[in-house]
Amino acid sequence: MAIRLYMDHNVPRAITNGLKLKGIDLITAYENGSSQLDDSELLDRASELERVLFTRDYNLLQEATKRQRAGVPFYGIIYAHQLKISIGDCIRDLEIIAEAGEPEDLINQVQFLPL
Repeated sequence: MAIRLYMDHNVPRAITNGLKLKGIDLITAYENGSSQLDDSELLDRASELERVLFTRDYNLLQEATKRQRAGVPFYGIIYAHQLKISIGDCIRDLEIIAEAGEPEDLINQVQFLPL
């Protein structure tokens, strides 16, 4: 089963559109009506939908660390620093993760891009 993505509201549209063109199963926080949620609620929403959250928001890494330390489950985060990976490389790496990975690979984990 492929990994399904949930795009944070901070993700550039070019990344989302590039992945959609490649047929990657994703929804955005905007499409889901969740763009105004705080980080904790956004991570909860992605987990409810059994989707891995893709973000470029450093604060979500802090939320993931809190949950890992407290044993609070989440469906996983993929993080890419805004200045350390190009849009094209982001699309390529996310496509690899989505198509080659299994959902259980990222549960309660943070994956950093670039790969």
